[in-house]
Amino acid sequence: MWIGTVVGNVVSTSKDESLVGSKLLIVKPMSNSSANKIGLIVAVDTVGAGNGERVLVLQGTSARLILSNKNSAVDAAIVGIIDSVELDERLLHDAD
Repeated sequence: MWIGTVVGNVVSTSKDESLVGSKLLIVKPMSNSSANKIGLIVAVDTVGAGNGERVLVLQGTSARLILSNKNSAVDAAIVGIIDSVELDERLLHDAD
């Protein structure tokens, strides 16, 4: 699981049947996240996230397991909207 920011969305009218009805968002991993070397990620939104929000992202098999169709063509899923992030008693992010 890693932290990222929603920076855009994807509109795809022609796609795999397992993705029909899914909201696809573009997520930029947090700068000190291990996922940062990947670059931008397209993730299925499962929580109603929006542009500019900090989110929790699962990748790989873990992302597919939270969906109703375990065989869906999904490699990343947004599973939470972050209210705040604190590390070593320093506030790194506050949604308010």
